[in-house]
Amino acid sequence: MTTLQPEPSMPDERQRRRSIYLLPNAFTTANLFSGFYAVVQAMNQNFEVAAIAIFLAMVFDSMDGRVARLTNTQSAFGEQYDSLADMISFGMAPALVMYEWSLQGLGRWGWLAAFIYVVGAALRLARFNANIGTVDKQYFQGLPSPAAAALVAGFVWLSVDNKLSLSDGLIPWFAFAVTVYAGIAMVSNAPFFSGKSFALGRSVPFWVMLLVVAGFVFVSSDPPVVLFALFVLYSLSGWLIWLWRIRRARRLGQRMRDSNPL
Repeated sequence: MTTLQPEPSMPDERQRRRSIYLLPNAFTTANLFSGFYAVVQAMNQNFEVAAIAIFLAMVFDSMDGRVARLTNTQSAFGEQYDSLADMISFGMAPALVMYEWSLQGLGRWGWLAAFIYVVGAALRLARFNANIGTVDKQYFQGLPSPAAAALVAGFVWLSVDNKLSLSDGLIPWFAFAVTVYAGIAMVSNAPFFSGKSFALGRSVPFWVMLLVVAGFVFVSSDPPVVLFALFVLYSLSGWLIWLWRIRRARRLGQRMRDSNPL
């Protein structure tokens, strides 16, 4: 009597999601290292290097997810690892760098501002993970933690590079305002453009490449000024979109009332 041999099974999706892939997680590790390095440099009073390290963490963070999608190596492990790395690089690191640089001179108000930022980053990441399957792909709900970190780090870099003409007594309070605003903006409901509709594998016209090259030249002309200005504009864009949506909803409601009078 012949026995039936079990057919080779296809890779199970659950097993795939438990897998650990080297390439995207290497970028996540680089992101985590950059955040840790920023804290170490802030403790050594090298604040410009610390701010640059946070921007490098942003670059690595933007690559890990895109690399995972391009290589089809997404995993549950990678998602959790990325979230924990983001909490260090864009939650703890910017708050500690800002505190070591300027906020500690404000006493309890300084560490309170830093804590507001850390709590905002933690809540932002937790909400993102909880709503990852239901949120709008085109817009983030609240200011993304990398952009909030860039706002804080950009302010430090700009000030250390002597590009901000403020008195020594005003700088700590401006640092306080920037830090608190970034923390609150992360937990707001304002919609911020996500950029996820831009696919690396999609063909683009030649003028887009020229625009990218021009962007690199523009940023390299004066990195602290340009980067801080860009992220200030981005951190305000969500509120403008939010106000535009409210205005559009009111206009639509008025048109419906006008078209259907009682």
